Amino acid sequence: MSRIEKNEVIKGRIEEVVYRNENNDYTVLEIADGDDNLICAVGVMPMAFEGELVTLSGRWTYHKEFGKQFAFDSFDKSLPDDIDGIFKYLSSGTIKGIGPVTALKIVNRFGVDSFDVIEHRPEWLADISGITRKKAAAISESFRQQSGARGVMMFCKDYMGVGEIARVYKRFGAGAVGLIKENPYILCDGELGIPFAKADAIAKSLGTDPESESRILSGINYLLSHIASSSGHTCCPEGDVVSSASSLLEISEGTVANAINRLLDRGDLASYKMGNVNYIMTSATAEQEDVVARGIRRISESYVHFGVGDISALIEKVEGSLNISFAPLQREALFASLDNGIMILTGGPGTGKTTVVKAMLSIFKSVGLKTVLAAPTGRAAKRMSEATGEEAKTVHRMLEMERTTDGSIRFCRNERNPLNEGVIIVDEASMLDLSLTAAMISAMKRGARLILIGDSDQLPSVGAGNVLSDLISSERIRTVRLTEIFRQSEQSLIITNAHRINEGVSPLLNVTDSDFFFVKREREGDIAETICSLIDERLPRTYGKDIKDKIQVITPSRRGVAGVDVMNEVLQARLNPPAKFKRERSSHGTVFREGDRVMQIVNNYDIEWEKNGATGVGLFNGDIGVVERIDYSDETVSVRFDDKVAQYSYDMLEELELAYAITVHKSQGSEYPVVIIPMFSCAPMLMARNLLYTAVTRAKSMVILVGRSDLPRKMTENNRYVLRFTSLKDKICDYI
Repeated sequence: MSRIEKNEVIKGRIEEVVYRNENNDYTVLEIADGDDNLICAVGVMPMAFEGELVTLSGRWTYHKEFGKQFAFDSFDKSLPDDIDGIFKYLSSGTIKGIGPVTALKIVNRFGVDSFDVIEHRPEWLADISGITRKKAAAISESFRQQSGARGVMMFCKDYMGVGEIARVYKRFGAGAVGLIKENPYILCDGELGIPFAKADAIAKSLGTDPESESRILSGINYLLSHIASSSGHTCCPEGDVVSSASSLLEISEGTVANAINRLLDRGDLASYKMGNVNYIMTSATAEQEDVVARGIRRISESYVHFGVGDISALIEKVEGSLNISFAPLQREALFASLDNGIMILTGGPGTGKTTVVKAMLSIFKSVGLKTVLAAPTGRAAKRMSEATGEEAKTVHRMLEMERTTDGSIRFCRNERNPLNEGVIIVDEASMLDLSLTAAMISAMKRGARLILIGDSDQLPSVGAGNVLSDLISSERIRTVRLTEIFRQSEQSLIITNAHRINEGVSPLLNVTDSDFFFVKREREGDIAETICSLIDERLPRTYGKDIKDKIQVITPSRRGVAGVDVMNEVLQARLNPPAKFKRERSSHGTVFREGDRVMQIVNNYDIEWEKNGATGVGLFNGDIGVVERIDYSDETVSVRFDDKVAQYSYDMLEELELAYAITVHKSQGSEYPVVIIPMFSCAPMLMARNLLYTAVTRAKSMVILVGRSDLPRKMTENNRYVLRFTSLKDKICDYI
C-alpha cells in the first residue's frame, strides 16, 4: 500500500460488512456516502452492522489487488434514521428474531418509528402476523441489549476488544459508562479480566492524577490479584509490591511506599509479618484468612463430644454392619472424625479413603448427625456420589450461590443463614482455594464438624492459597495419613507407580501386561503423531472403538511440541476433521466444530443449562463437554456437559477451549478411564514430581506415557515446587 492523502473524514451508511476478523475486529466495509458512492473502508470496528451511520477518520490508501481504500483509525457511529437504513439494519441479523421478511413487515407498519416501537412498545409488534407476544418481547430485549452494548462500545472502543466490551456490558448493564467514568478501575474486577493498563488508559483520559491514592490502591490490588491468579499467592513481600507497583504505575518507589503506609493505616490494604519480612495483601484476602483461622478455632471448640468408649463401640458396630475389619490407620481416622471438630484425612490412591468415608456416613447417620458431601468441582462431586452411593454437591451448590443485582457473587448460606447439616465432608480438598474455604467455614453452624479429604501430595488449588497444605503444616488440626495399599489395589501398576513417584522412586516402565504402559519416543517431534495413532487406531483396534471417548490426554504444559495447544490442533484434525455436515464457528483463534470436546475455562455462575427437562445455572472452570450443535441463525453453540446442555452465544465462546488435551492443573478433581501423558521437555517448574503424580492419579483403568525415557525419572526426582506466599498457617497458629 502507499499513502495518497492524510487526515480525512468520510460519512456514510454501512451497506455491507464484507469481512470481519473475529479475533481482532479488523473489518472491511462497503460505505455509501451522501452521494451514494460506494467506498471500501478498512479498519478495526467492533460490532459493525449494515444500515448503521458512520463517521470515519483516516487516510486514503491504494491496495495493489483491491484498489483504492479508506483506512480508518477512529470512528463514530449511530443507528440509521431513514426507512432504507432502518430496514437494512433490521435485515442484517443483528437483532435476534428478525430476518429480512420480518424486518420488511416492521418497517412497513411503523416506518421511522420502528426502533422506538421495538424498544418501548414491543407489544405492538404482536399485531404483525408471525410475531407472538413472546417473540416480540425477545426481539425488544435483544434490541435493548444491542443499544446498551453500543453505548459501552462507543465509550470503550479505543481501549478494549469486542469480547471485553461484551463482558463489561453483561456485568454492569446500561449504566456501565457512568460507573466507569466514576471509577475506571472497576474494570479490573477479577471476573471481568480487563488488564490494568486498559483501565488505566481510560482513567488517564478522564484526568486521573497519576499519583492519586485511588490509582495506587487500584494498581496494588490488581498486582496482588494478578499474582494470586497466576501464582496462587495470597500475599507478597512488601519490597516486591513496592518495586512492582512502581514499575506498573510509572511512579517512584518512594511515592508508592508512602502511599502503602497511608493505605495500611486506613485499612485499604493489610499486612502480616512472618519472620523478618512484612507481607502485603488486599484487605479482602486478609479478612478471608482471618475468617478461616477464627472459624477453625470455633469448630475445634464447639463440636459435640463423644466418650472414648462410645467411639470404639460405634466403630465396632459399623465394622459388623459393613462386614469388614478396618486397618489400624482406617480405625484411627474414624476415631479422629468422631473425637475432633475438624479433621483431615489424606493419603494416596488405593489406601482406602472411600471405605473410611462410607463408614463415617454410617456412623454419623446412626447417631443422628445430618451429613452433607461436597467437592470443589462438579466432576469431583459426581465421583464422590458414585463412590459412596450418596448425593454429593459442589461446594458452590451446597452454599446456594447466586448472582446479586449488582453482578457480584454471593452465597445464601453464610453466618446469618448457616447450613443445617451437623457434618460437612469435603473431598478433593487440595483444590479448595482460600475464598471458597472462607465462605464454607462461615456457613457452618455452631457445633458442626468439618472433615476434609484430599491428597496433599497433589498440585495445590488453581485459585489463591494453599489451604490443605497450610492446615496440615500448622499441626493444629488432627490429620490422619493412610499409607497402606490394600490387596485389591496392589495388582494395579497405576497405583504402584503413583506411590513410587510420590516416594521419589522411578516408576516401572517395562511391564507390558498391566494397566501402566510406556511408549518410547526419543524424538520429541514424534510424540504428537504417536498419541494421535494410539487414540485413533491402535487402542480402538485392541479395546474397541468406544474407547476413544474414554481417553483424555493430560500434558504438563500449554506450550511445546506436545503441549495443549499443539495436541488440541492435531487431535481435532485427526478425530473431528471438517465435514460438510458439521457446522463450525471460529472464535479467539480457535475453530469450534460440532463433535468437538471442549472445556469451560472460567467460572460462569449465570449460564443456564437444561437437564432432563429441568433447568439450572452455573458451569465451572474445568467442566468438559461436547459441542452438540452450532445454530447459525440463533448464533448459539450447544454444549453437552455429561447430562446438562448449555447454550453459548457467540460472544461467550472465549469461555471455551478445545479439550482433547488439557493441562494437569485443569485435570484436578477429575478421573478418566484412560489417561495419556506426553513426556517432553518443557519449563523446569513443570518438570516436577507432584505434577506427574497428579497426572497419573487421574487415571482409573489405564495410563500411557509417550515420549522420552529419561523424563519420568527426572520428574520423579525433582521434588521442588513453586512456593506460595500465604499467612494462613501462621494465623491458625496465632488463633489456636
